[in-house]
Amino acid sequence: MDCWRGFGDVACQAGMMVAELPRLWLGRPVRVLWNDRAALDAVFDQAASSNQGIIFLTPHLGSWEVAGQAIASACNAHSKVMTVMYKPAKQAALDAIVKASRKRPGMETVPADVSGVRQTLRVLKQGGAIGLLPDQVPVGGMGVWSNVFGKPAYTMTLAAKLAQSNGCPVVMVWCERLGFGRGYRVFTRTVALKLDETLGAVVQQISAAVEAAIAELPTQYLWGYARYKAPRDQSRQEAA
Repeated sequence: MDCWRGFGDVACQAGMMVAELPRLWLGRPVRVLWNDRAALDAVFDQAASSNQGIIFLTPHLGSWEVAGQAIASACNAHSKVMTVMYKPAKQAALDAIVKASRKRPGMETVPADVSGVRQTLRVLKQGGAIGLLPDQVPVGGMGVWSNVFGKPAYTMTLAAKLAQSNGCPVVMVWCERLGFGRGYRVFTRTVALKLDETLGAVVQQISAAVEAAIAELPTQYLWGYARYKAPRDQSRQEAA
């Protein structure tokens, strides 16, 4: 019985996610509550004093659209811009809407390709901020296998590589959908990574941090996302 109730909660949250998108893309900013804004401000201050960038990791948990908007607003308040990689939608009309929704103070988009990766690297070296989806399945050759809830999942190495090469703060961000017009609550947590370990070990640490966030809000994770699928082949994707 509890299993079916949990499934129903997950399905309900998935429906809310779809229903809220037009409002988030086209409407005015929504109400955002910060779980601990002081801790996030301290990360910004520390990064500024060390002339470091910041890596924000936003998994498919709660409303990641609102999470991105909230972090962009915080970046703008600290005179930073968060750069996020963006893959255009296949439908031109939809792509125009999504692209316009992400042209906000404190946010900038770059292509989700090799040039975009180079730009994010430059951003971090210049003390800027970047945003990544740590649980998005990368194309073949751009990830390693890590354990996610006890099962092997192909996981991006980009976040781990950037953290190791820059030594900058890594912050997990997720946004709880409160419902009944109460808005959204944004959670942030600095991830304490052991960057002197191997790349695969750092990737596993990030996967563990994603798991910990999901465990705090399990019904709002996008379980329908094919997290355990085999990666796409890079050469075939480029030829398509």
